[in-house]
Amino acid sequence: MKRIIIIDGGPRRNMNTAKMLQRLAEGAQSVGKDIELKTIRLYDLDYKGCMSCMACKLKGKASNICRFKDALTPILEEIAQADGLVLGSPIYFGEVTGQMRAFLERLTFPWLSYNDYSLTAPKRMPVVLIETMNGTPDRNNSNGYGTMEYCITTALGRPQHIVGYNTCQVAKYDNYELGGFSEEAKRTWREAHWEEDLQKAYDAGRQMAE
Repeated sequence: MKRIIIIDGGPRRNMNTAKMLQRLAEGAQSVGKDIELKTIRLYDLDYKGCMSCMACKLKGKASNICRFKDALTPILEEIAQADGLVLGSPIYFGEVTGQMRAFLERLTFPWLSYNDYSLTAPKRMPVVLIETMNGTPDRNNSNGYGTMEYCITTALGRPQHIVGYNTCQVAKYDNYELGGFSEEAKRTWREAHWEEDLQKAYDAGRQMAE
């Protein structure tokens, strides 16, 4: 049995990030019944970023899994034993959401040794990073997962990237103060690219499961 953990760092259950993660899950499930998937929505959890308690650095008790107790603790323990990890987030102000950043602090800080500055996860595994954003491939301010991607690459392996560009923020633009966007242009882009983006997510899920 292979176990894949999907972390949804977006606030909306049925919008772009969630839909791409769902398609990835469908791709993984298409491989066979021996693939177990678990999707966790960070916005449903009550947790904090790194508390600097240093429990993971105690002499004789050092751990590469966060020891601070809250709703995130069992999820981090599950990830330590998983066979694949998927992270998805919309891009806000050029970065992943605050919830995703806080999650990544808790995930990666225990990997870091202050003896030799190495980064060691409990287990290496394939990783997919999904981003959704308003920007286009030629015009965006995204730093994506930022310095946390270095930690992921070093400790888990080089991740696969999938980006959904120029996504639609709302169903009806006339209902909102969004005059800086052309709904027609957004719809045209979506018709040309969205199904391709979803297919990339599906293929990534299938590849991870295989």
